[in-house]
Amino acid sequence: MTTSVGARRLDAVVAGYLGVDLTPGFSPLRPVVPFGELFRPGKLIETEGLHVSLGGVVANTGLAMARFGRRVELMGSVGQDALGDMALARLSERGLEGGIRRKPGVGTAYGLVIAPPGADRLFLEDAGCNRVFTASDVDFQRVGESRVFHFGYPPLMEALWVNGGSELRALLGRAREQGAAVSLDMTLPDPDSPAGRADWRSILAETLPLVDIFMPSIEEILYMLEPSLYRRIVSDCGDGDSLEAIPMEMYESLAVHVLSLGVRILLIKAGHRGAYLRTGDLAGLSRPFSPLALEDTHGCPQGMWIAPFPVEKERFRNACGAGDCAIAGFLSALLSGESIHDAGRLAMLAGRDNLYGNDAISGLRDWKQMVLEVQREGDMA
Repeated sequence: MTTSVGARRLDAVVAGYLGVDLTPGFSPLRPVVPFGELFRPGKLIETEGLHVSLGGVVANTGLAMARFGRRVELMGSVGQDALGDMALARLSERGLEGGIRRKPGVGTAYGLVIAPPGADRLFLEDAGCNRVFTASDVDFQRVGESRVFHFGYPPLMEALWVNGGSELRALLGRAREQGAAVSLDMTLPDPDSPAGRADWRSILAETLPLVDIFMPSIEEILYMLEPSLYRRIVSDCGDGDSLEAIPMEMYESLAVHVLSLGVRILLIKAGHRGAYLRTGDLAGLSRPFSPLALEDTHGCPQGMWIAPFPVEKERFRNACGAGDCAIAGFLSALLSGESIHDAGRLAMLAGRDNLYGNDAISGLRDWKQMVLEVQREGDMA
């Protein structure tokens, strides 16, 4: 028996990948050069300090949604080690450590985040105890008390994608049984790892029918649905930006395929190009007693581009967690009754503001200020 919407005490449960990010600082005055030229073998690169922060969907999206005023619970796992102690201490400062479980015998995930100005990030990632995360690590009673269940980064969580993604399907299915709207984010796997060689097209075919809101990046969804094309584009780009080489029509064709699997709202993140937003059948999310009860029943069935907000270069710090914060903005907007288009604009605003902080959330602003800015933009259009 699922909980009625009025009795749902949480806006969202944010679950999945959690780790600690170690990010060397780069001067914002450093000239922008191609990534491959900056990191030539044998070259010394001066940095400015080391920033230690929480990373992964649980910390980035979850804490951003909390900052935006949403009632959230976080669910993830850390090891019984010093990094795990650090992660729990950071979360306890916000009273959000209760849903985090400690795993004996496996370490806390960590990432070395290389994020120079004007370039996309490079990650050196040890997934740690996230590799053994399963549905048993989720408190589904609490999911039943929430309006949205958002899960992230299954490609880095081995127990979820092995065996054709059967554990991921079980996890998402149990969340849906609790009556929450199911939201899913991905990450790009290491192509030379077992996860990178998994049949993601088949895994998505089995799991996306259980997903209401899907928010991958264009690189992620292209890699998973059209791996040969993805490899060809990356190879042709060399050290250049593959985002620029992906044709606009590819977003549409990928979206049509994803929505045909049952996804209701698709947001394809595209970095500095913005995002492609398209909706399918919204009936299940727009009924009066649905978990979201969307007022915008029309959506954007033909698809639309959501332009990015301009970036003040002198304020740029790093892009770590920008996509996660965009998702936090999008989900927070839907939960607060904004239209799907305005939710897209708020996603872009949150993603832009993320660039101005030394970690994923310190650059974010008050939610009311963000809504007012999007409203002013609409009045000027």
